[in-house]
Amino acid sequence: MKRITHTALAVTAMLVTSPSIASAHVGVGVTSGFAHGFWHPIGGFDHMLTMVMVGLLAAQLGGRALCLVPAAFVSVMTIGGAVGFVGIPAPFVELGVGLSIVALGTAVALGVRIMVAAAMALVGFFALFHGYAHGAEMPENVAGLAYGAGFVIATALLHASGLALGLVMVSKAGRRGETLVRVTGAIVAVAGGALVTGII
Repeated sequence: MKRITHTALAVTAMLVTSPSIASAHVGVGVTSGFAHGFWHPIGGFDHMLTMVMVGLLAAQLGGRALCLVPAAFVSVMTIGGAVGFVGIPAPFVELGVGLSIVALGTAVALGVRIMVAAAMALVGFFALFHGYAHGAEMPENVAGLAYGAGFVIATALLHASGLALGLVMVSKAGRRGETLVRVTGAIVAVAGGALVTGII
């Protein structure tokens, strides 16, 4: 338990002191090609934390959720990306990205047991905001396709990382691993709340 507490404190310190946690940055910056698309979800903690939480949530639910929950996020995110790319106005994108961290972190922290369809709907809703944030930055040329492929692949890899992390922690550490997963979710939810309220 002491090790879990130390890990939680270390992760909290990293999140709170990181200047890049609030970086959905819709439509900001120079983007071109696969590399920019790939690093966008990984380089922004707001995106990264959400993607990892999707994987952890799927790991907690198990069964069909292992594939269907991450697949729902990636699929709906692609739709959101297309909406952002064509420039259709969408309100509250930054807020939606921030709230996704709170909602998914809370779900993992509480160890909620919901139907797979409900979990797919939950992650799909927030995927629209993340997709829009990515799509708004896509170049309007051939490089845009490579950019889109980059952020889709990076998202899938982050989901896989969260999924693997959750499965390994539970299978190797048993009840202590489950506790660590839930503590991680709680830390992420708090970080998301701080982001939404402007504390960080």
